[in-house]
Amino acid sequence: MHPSTKTPLSDDLKRLVGQPVSAIDTPALVVDLDAMLRNLGRMAEFARKHEIRWRPHAKMHKSSAIARLQLQAGAVGVCVQKTSEAEAMAAGGVHDIFISNEVVAPAKLARVADLAYRLAAAKGRLAIAVDSMEGVRRLAQALNERRRGAEAGMIDVFVEIDVGQGRCGVRPGRAAAELAQEIRRHAALRFAGLQAYHGKAQHLRTPQGRRDAIAGAVQDVLETRRMIEQDGQPVPLVTGAGTGSMVCEAASGVYGELQAGSFLFMDADYAANERDPAQPAFEHALFVKAQVMSSGAQHAVCDAGHKSHAIDSGLPRVLALESTGELEYLNGGDEHGILKPAGGNRRVPRLDETIWLIPGHCDPTVNLHNLMIGVTGGLEKGRVDKIIRVDARGALT
Repeated sequence: MHPSTKTPLSDDLKRLVGQPVSAIDTPALVVDLDAMLRNLGRMAEFARKHEIRWRPHAKMHKSSAIARLQLQAGAVGVCVQKTSEAEAMAAGGVHDIFISNEVVAPAKLARVADLAYRLAAAKGRLAIAVDSMEGVRRLAQALNERRRGAEAGMIDVFVEIDVGQGRCGVRPGRAAAELAQEIRRHAALRFAGLQAYHGKAQHLRTPQGRRDAIAGAVQDVLETRRMIEQDGQPVPLVTGAGTGSMVCEAASGVYGELQAGSFLFMDADYAANERDPAQPAFEHALFVKAQVMSSGAQHAVCDAGHKSHAIDSGLPRVLALESTGELEYLNGGDEHGILKPAGGNRRVPRLDETIWLIPGHCDPTVNLHNLMIGVTGGLEKGRVDKIIRVDARGALT
C-alpha cells in the first residue's frame, strides 16, 4: 500500500468536512457524490435487468471505500490490474478480488499466493488471469509453496484470450483450450473460465463500431468455449467488457460478468462516444477544481496543469457553467492551464474564479492524487461530505 494512505488526515482536512465547496483549496480532485451514486444505481439496475454479474474495475478509483459502496450496491467483487492493488483492496476490507492481468515474476507470485491464502482464510476469493503455460506452472508452484490444507490458498484461474485488444491473451481456440487443460493438472488451481476483454472497442465512437467489434469477440469466445467443452471441461464464466461496450457483452448471452469501471466517474474521453440507446446515461462525477491565477485580455491561466490530471486521452474539458460560459483548456505545462473563451463566449475568466475540469482519462488522473474530496449538493453550492483516500495510489507492482 502506498505510504501516504497510512498517514492520518490533517486537522485542516478534517475541518474541511461540512464546509462549502468554496473552501476546497486548489487544485483538488473532487467527486460529485450525488452524480456518482446515480451512476452506481444505474449500473446496478442495468445488471439486474440483464441478469448479469458485475465486477467493476477498482483500478479506476483505487479506493477501498468506493469499492465497498459498489459491493453494497450489488457488485460481486472488484477487478484490479496489479498485485499491489489487490493487496490494498484486501487491506480495506474487500475480499472478492480478480487480478485481471498476468503475473509471472516469482516475487510477485509469492505475494499473490500469500494473498490467496489470507482471503481464503477470511472466506474470500482471489482470482487471476493467465495466458501462457509457463505462467500457469509458476502460479501453481507459488501456491504449492504457500498452501495450508486442501482448500486454503486455492486460486481461481481465468484463461485470457486476445479478442482484439492486441495486448495480453493467448490466441482463441486450441491454444486457450490447452491452457485450460494445464490448469486442471494442478491441485492448487481452479479453472474459472475465460477472460475476454476488448479494450480497443471501448472508445470506438459509434455504437455500430462497438457492436461489430464485440460481435467478433463473441465468436472468439464461442470457438474457444466449444473446444474446452469438447475436452470434457465446463467453462463456468466468461468475464470482460468495459463502460464503452458493456451493452454489447450483456446482450450477447455469452458473457456472464461485466468489468466496466469508468461508468462511475465518466471522463471526457468516454463522453466523446456516441451513446448507445441501450446504455444508461452516466454522468460526469470526477472533476479537478482549479482557480484562475492570472487573467489577461485574451486568456486566463488556472493552477491545474498536467501534474493534476492525466493527458494520455487528451486535455481536460472545462465544465461550462453560467458563471464562466464555455471555455477551452489549452496546454500550459506541469502547473498551469491556459483558458480561452470558446463557443461564442467572449468573457475571459477573472482572477480567483473557480474552474471545474473534466479529466480526459479518470484512472491515471486518480493515481496522481492521495485523496478525493467528496461533495454533495452540487459543485457550486454544495458542501464537503467526506474525504476519500486513494488507497492504491502508486500501486504499480
